[in-house]
Amino acid sequence: MVDYHSTGQPHPYGGNGPGPNGDYMAQEDDWDRDLLLDPAWEKQQRKTFTAWCNSHLRKAGTQIENIDEDFRDGLKLMLLLEVISGERLPKPERGKMRVHKINNVNKALDFIASKGVKLVSIGAEEIVDGNAKMTLGMIWTIILRFAIQDISVEETSAKEGLLLWCQRKTAPYKNVNVQNFHISWKDGLAFNALIHRHRPELIEYDKLRKDDPVTNLNNAFEVAEKYLDIPKMLDAEDIVNTARPDEKAIMTYVSSFYHAFSGAQKAETAANRICKVLAVNQENEQLMEDYERLASDLLAWIQRTIPWLETRDPQKTIPAMQQKLEDFREYRRVHKPPKVQEKCQLEINFNTLQTKLRLSGRPAFMPSEGRMVSDIGAGWQRLEQAEKGHEEWLLTELRRLERLDHLAEKFRQKASIHEGWTEGKEVALRDRDSGTASLAQVRALLRKHEAFESDLAAHQDRVEQIAAIAQELNELDYYDSPSVNARCQKICDQWDLLGSLTHSRREALEKMEKQLETIDELHLEYAKRAAPFNNWMESAMEDLQDMFIVHTIEEIQGLITAHEQFKSTLGDADREREAILGIQGEAQRLAELHGLQLPAGNPYTSVTAQVINSKWERVQQLVPKRDQALQEEQNRQNSNEHLRRQFGSQANRVGPWIQTKMEEIGRISIEMNGTLEDQLNHLKEYEQNIVEYKPNLELLEQQHQLVQEALIFDNQHSNYTMEHLRVGWEQLLTTIARTINEVENQILTRDAKGISQEQMQEFRASFNHFDKDHGGALGPEEFKACLISLGYDVENDRQGDAEFQRIMAVVDPNGSGSVTFQAFIDFMSRETTDTDTAEQVINSFRVLAGDKNYITAAELRRELPAAQAEYCIARMAPYAGPDAVPGALDYKSFSTALYGESDL
Repeated sequence: MVDYHSTGQPHPYGGNGPGPNGDYMAQEDDWDRDLLLDPAWEKQQRKTFTAWCNSHLRKAGTQIENIDEDFRDGLKLMLLLEVISGERLPKPERGKMRVHKINNVNKALDFIASKGVKLVSIGAEEIVDGNAKMTLGMIWTIILRFAIQDISVEETSAKEGLLLWCQRKTAPYKNVNVQNFHISWKDGLAFNALIHRHRPELIEYDKLRKDDPVTNLNNAFEVAEKYLDIPKMLDAEDIVNTARPDEKAIMTYVSSFYHAFSGAQKAETAANRICKVLAVNQENEQLMEDYERLASDLLAWIQRTIPWLETRDPQKTIPAMQQKLEDFREYRRVHKPPKVQEKCQLEINFNTLQTKLRLSGRPAFMPSEGRMVSDIGAGWQRLEQAEKGHEEWLLTELRRLERLDHLAEKFRQKASIHEGWTEGKEVALRDRDSGTASLAQVRALLRKHEAFESDLAAHQDRVEQIAAIAQELNELDYYDSPSVNARCQKICDQWDLLGSLTHSRREALEKMEKQLETIDELHLEYAKRAAPFNNWMESAMEDLQDMFIVHTIEEIQGLITAHEQFKSTLGDADREREAILGIQGEAQRLAELHGLQLPAGNPYTSVTAQVINSKWERVQQLVPKRDQALQEEQNRQNSNEHLRRQFGSQANRVGPWIQTKMEEIGRISIEMNGTLEDQLNHLKEYEQNIVEYKPNLELLEQQHQLVQEALIFDNQHSNYTMEHLRVGWEQLLTTIARTINEVENQILTRDAKGISQEQMQEFRASFNHFDKDHGGALGPEEFKACLISLGYDVENDRQGDAEFQRIMAVVDPNGSGSVTFQAFIDFMSRETTDTDTAEQVINSFRVLAGDKNYITAAELRRELPAAQAEYCIARMAPYAGPDAVPGALDYKSFSTALYGESDL
C-alpha cells in the first residue's frame, strides 16, 4: 500500500496538493501500487474523466473525444481551466508546431500551479506526447482542485467531507452502507439513494433489488443524465465486472452529484426566503385592497346619504311631516349604527396594516386619493352636520304646520262669525222704510242706525283680525292660501260696501230727522244698553270658543286664570241683562197704562229680549265647555312635564357616566399596570361593561321619541340633548376600540420584534415618567430626556444634537413637534431588532438565477410555488442589461420595490 500524499512521497500521477502534508485528500492505505494502471481502472478513469471534462467544455460549445489526444495542443486544456475557474488565462498560441503546443500546455500548468497545486514529474512534453498516465494524472489533479477540494461537511474537507456527505444522505436507506468510494457503490443502491433523497419523485427506491446491480446502476445513471444534467461517466458493466471500481472515477462521479444537489439546496433556501418575503407582501396587498374596498363602500354610502339628509321637501299636513320624522328615526336606529361600526373597523384595519408594514420594513400604506382616514372622517363630519340640519328642519316644519293648522281654523271660525253677523245687513241698509214712517219711527230708525254704526265699529276689530290672520297664513306659505285669500277679499269688499251703505243711510235719516221729533226714551235707552251688552255677549261667545295653543304649564295656567276672572264678571252681566229687560218691560207697561199701540218690537234696535236671553243662555252653555277644554289642556301639559322630567333624569345619569368612562379609558391608556395582555383584558372588560350599558341609552332613545311625539321642544330639567349623548356614546365606543387596537399593535410589535415584557414595561415606564401632562405624547425636550434615561448620547453638544435630530426625523417625520408612544415603540424596536433587507432578497434571487443578473420565468416556476412564481412574473420588469436574453426579468428592481426603495 502506498500513500501518495504523505510528506516527500510523489503522487503516482506526479502532483502534490497544498493541504496538510501536501494532500488534497488522504488515500487509503491498502492501495496496491501495481493496480494503479490496471487496464480496467484506466478504462473507467478515461470514461469518467472524459465525461467530466465534457460536462464543462460543453458550456463553451466544444468537447473532447480522446483524452490523450485532444489536450495535446493545450487549447482545450486552457479552455477547460477557464470554464471551471471562471478566470481568463493568457492568450494561447495558435501555431501547429511542437513548441507552440508546449507553450500552451505550460500556460495551463502554470495556472494550475498558481492555485497552490505542486505538480511533480508532470511536464508539458509528456502531455504534448500523449502520455496517458501523465494526462490522466493531470486531469485528476484538476478534479481534486476544482471539484473536490472545496467540499466541506462539519469541518471535514475534500475526500472525507464528500464521504461524510454521502453517509449522511444515504443513512436512512436499507442495504446502503457507504464506507469508501469503490465497493460501496458496486450494487448501484447508493447512487439511487442519493437521487431519491433529494428528488424522491425521480426514483422508485422500494422497487430496486440489491441482487440486480446493473439495473440499479443504469437506472441511477440514466435519471441523473436526463433530469440532473449529470452526464453518464461510467458503464454499469465496467463497475459490476471489476472487483474493485476505480476510486477516482467513483469520486469524480459522486462529486458531480454533490455539486448538483448542493446547488439545489441553496436554491431551495433562496426560494424559501423569497416565498416568505412574497407572502408578507401578498398579505399586505390583500389588506390594502380590503381597506380600499371598505373605504370606497363607506364613502359611497355617505355620499348617497348626505343628499337625502339635505333634501328639504315641505309637506302640507302634519301626518305627512311626522312620517318624514319617522323615516329619519329609522335611519338613526337601523341604517346608521352598522356604518358606525364599519368606520371604527376601517380605522382599526388601517392601523393594523401600518403596523405590519413597519414591522416588515415596508413603506407606509398610502390609500388612494380621497380614501384617507382623514377623508372618511371629514365625510363623516359632513354627514353628522347634515343629520343635525335635517332634524332641525323636520322639527321646525312640524312647528310651522301646527301653527298653520291653528291659524286656519281660527280664520275659518272668525270668518264664519263675521259672515253670520253681516248676513242681511246689506239688504237692511238698502231698505227705504223711512219714507212712510212717522216722526217717532224716523227717529227710531235713526237711533237704530246709530246703534248699528256702533255695532259696525265694534266689528271693525274682527275684520282686521281676519285680514291679519290671512296675511300670516300667506307669510307662512299655507297650502290653501288661495281659498283663504278669496274669502278674506270677499269679507273686506263686503265690509267696504257696508261702510258705504251705512253712510248713505245715515244721511237719509238725518235729512228727515228735523221733521220727526217724537222719541221714545225708553226704547232709546234700551237700544243703547242692549247693543253693547249684545256685543259683549257675542265677544264672550267668541272668546269662549276661541282656539288656543300652549307649550308650558305656566301658559295654560294663565288661560285658566283669565277664564276664572271672566266667570267672576258673570254676576254683574246677569244684573245688567235684568236691567235691560226691565227697561223693555217698563215701556210695555207704560204703553198698556196709556193704551198706546206700539209697533212690533223696539224701533231703535233689533236686539229683542228674546235675542238677549237666547245669547245669555248660549254663554251659560259655553262656560263649562271652556272649563273642560282648559282642564284637558292642563292635563296634557302635566303629562308633557312628566316626560320632560323623565328624560332629564335619565339623561343626567347617562351623560356623566359616558364622561366618566372616557376619563377612565384615558387613564388606563397612560398607566402601566401588568403585562400588555393584562391591559388588553382590562380594556376588553371595560368594553364589555360599556356594551352592557347600552340598554340605558336605548331607554333614553325611547323616552326621547315620546318627547318628540308630544311636540316638546325644550327641557329645563337637563342640559344634555339626545344629539350630544349620541355623539358621546359613539365617541366612547370608538375610543375603547382604538385603545384596544393600540395595545394589540404593541403586542404585535413586541412579538414580531422579539421585545421582552420587561423591555416593553421599561419603555412604557420611561415614556410615562416624562409624559408630565399625561397627554399620550412627548415634546422634543421630554423625548430627549427620555432617550438620555435609556442611555442614548444626545447631550447638548454638536454630536448629541445631530444624533437627536436624526432620531426626531424617524419618530416625527411630519414635524408635528410631538412623539406618540406608538412611534416611540417603533423606534425602540428598530434599534433592538433586525429584519430582512432588500439586499438579502436580491442575493436570494441571484442564487436562483445561477449568478446571472437576470432571471427567467421558467427558473421562477421551477424554484418557487406556482402562486408566488406567477406573482413575481406579473410584477417583474423586463431586464435591459447588455447580457439580456429574450424573456429576461429584472429581479433587482423588483426586490428594492418590495422595501419602498423604488417603484414596482
